[in-house]
Amino acid sequence: MKKINLEIKALSPLAIGRQKPGGNISEAETYIPGSVIRGAVASQILKEANQEIQEGDDFHKLFLSENPAIFQNAYPAMIQRRAKPQLQVTVLPSTVLSSKTKPGFKSKLNYGVFDTLIDRFCADSYSHIYDPNCPGDGGRVDTFTGFYSQIDGKYYSHSTSNRLLTRVGINRRRATSEERVLYSIEVLNESKEQKKQFVIYTSAILVPDDLLDSLHTFIDNHQDNFRLGGSSSRGLGKVKITAKKQSDIKSNLDNRIHQFNQKLHTRWNEWGNIFGEIYKISKNRIYFTVDLQADAILNENWRRTTVISETMLQQLTGVNDPSLQPHAAYSSYDYRSGWNSAWGLMKDVELVTNRGGVYLFSTENKDLWLKAWEDLEIYGIGDRTSEGFGQVQICNEFHNIFREDAK
Repeated sequence: MKKINLEIKALSPLAIGRQKPGGNISEAETYIPGSVIRGAVASQILKEANQEIQEGDDFHKLFLSENPAIFQNAYPAMIQRRAKPQLQVTVLPSTVLSSKTKPGFKSKLNYGVFDTLIDRFCADSYSHIYDPNCPGDGGRVDTFTGFYSQIDGKYYSHSTSNRLLTRVGINRRRATSEERVLYSIEVLNESKEQKKQFVIYTSAILVPDDLLDSLHTFIDNHQDNFRLGGSSSRGLGKVKITAKKQSDIKSNLDNRIHQFNQKLHTRWNEWGNIFGEIYKISKNRIYFTVDLQADAILNENWRRTTVISETMLQQLTGVNDPSLQPHAAYSSYDYRSGWNSAWGLMKDVELVTNRGGVYLFSTENKDLWLKAWEDLEIYGIGDRTSEGFGQVQICNEFHNIFREDAK
């Protein structure tokens, strides 16, 4: 698999629907799902080709084969006062906390953000409760979610802004406005060139080697023709997509796993020194986390689940490891649906495990998992991974940020 990095600039409001509730307001997502990008690219290819799909052609390989292209979610990438978007935008783990009154990365106004996974694991192992307070004022803390990037050792939050567009219903018979019919669409805001407010999202497409050049050329030639989200006939969804080829998928996986285990063992001894007795911890056991970077659709024994068990992880990776042990799971769930333009029908409502979920495991057979970890980060986990679901990262680096070193 090769990688194409995408930079998506919003030229008009984006109606990226999260769900369609029973009321008259359509809620918007805080990012652009991979399924939306996938649908836009497929639609444009079919429009240009103007021919039937045949098994074995490029379209079939990209979207309908057993190993289709993977369209990852596009997350907000711009930082205020910085001219260039950040390609490496990461989802904060659900174990991250920040001040309840002044949340956010450390600044003159905020007290910082820190992770609790390793401390919770150590506290539980020593049979103690871990209940941290704010490192700034000693006050209460709460979960801190969202997207972030790291530049020169400093951390930045990424977020989107939205607004409501109110529209009048149209009488289809008379083609005039319908009395007492109003509806609102929540949209993601667009770039404003005059005010130098740029709204840019970054994503990636993992594509089979033989289709890298053709797909990159197609996106590059049609970068101004794509429409993302709904209400495109009303002027919404206009974007400019810039594609950049990245021949090799690079990863610092070994370094992340090493640093995580080093921090965990150091913290383990510190907890033991506090209580006057250091419990034994096997030096041969390697600890690792599976961090969800996108919502995941998980199944075990034909049933929906929000927890990745050791049996499930071995089945998904094809690794047989009797020494694998689960230690902690932090996850929550939600529901997702959507619209399939090809069928003209609503997609099934799916139970999803929310992005940011964290699962802690350990193993005595590191060599068995090296290739499996790399594959997990490339291909994802669960169902519908080609649409951006199930993207994971092994040992998110933010797990190494403790309370006293809040960023």
